[in-house]
Amino acid sequence: MSSDHSNVSVHEHPPPSFGVPNLKLAFWLFLASDCMLFGSLIATYLSYRGKDQLFGNGPYPLDLFSVEVTTISTFDLLMSSVTMVLAVAAIQRGNMFQTRLWLGLTALLGAIFVGFQGYEFTHFYLEGLKLQGNLFGSTFYVLTGFHGTHVTLGVVWLLLVLATTFTKHKGMVTHLNVEVAGLYWHFVDIVWIVIFTLVYLMEYTV
Repeated sequence: MSSDHSNVSVHEHPPPSFGVPNLKLAFWLFLASDCMLFGSLIATYLSYRGKDQLFGNGPYPLDLFSVEVTTISTFDLLMSSVTMVLAVAAIQRGNMFQTRLWLGLTALLGAIFVGFQGYEFTHFYLEGLKLQGNLFGSTFYVLTGFHGTHVTLGVVWLLLVLATTFTKHKGMVTHLNVEVAGLYWHFVDIVWIVIFTLVYLMEYTV
């Protein structure tokens, strides 16, 4: 049998009586709590939106935002969701080669997104936007930085899973493990779509 289809564990975590694996259930609960935290950060940003202009305390979003650059980074993150789906499908088929390929590409696209965010933060800082400079700076950096931290942790997680597939413990990489990592990755992607719409695009439409 080809090595691409070997050494993939078929053993999953035993599901509880209602049919949902304990790991997945626990992770859904974690995502629910994280969703509320992101919701509070987004609500805080929106509640203070435009308040700096009342006091002439810039810079303001339209002075800094480049919707073209952010659109590219958003597209990059959306494509990483596609490759994550392909990774889950590959491990479900028992194809370790494709699982590694798609996990690695997902991590790479995630790292590129973080690079875009680092570039953006550096540019904004050099243009005078400080964390404590005005309300926009404080709420923007906290919200997008918190999301960027989530993406970074996701990249590390994917790389650890990928690295495990090359060790003697590769049998631990099950469909459920990859699926749970995928749930996290899709979550941070969806959150970014909300942030991109409400923080960036809304500045050009309202």
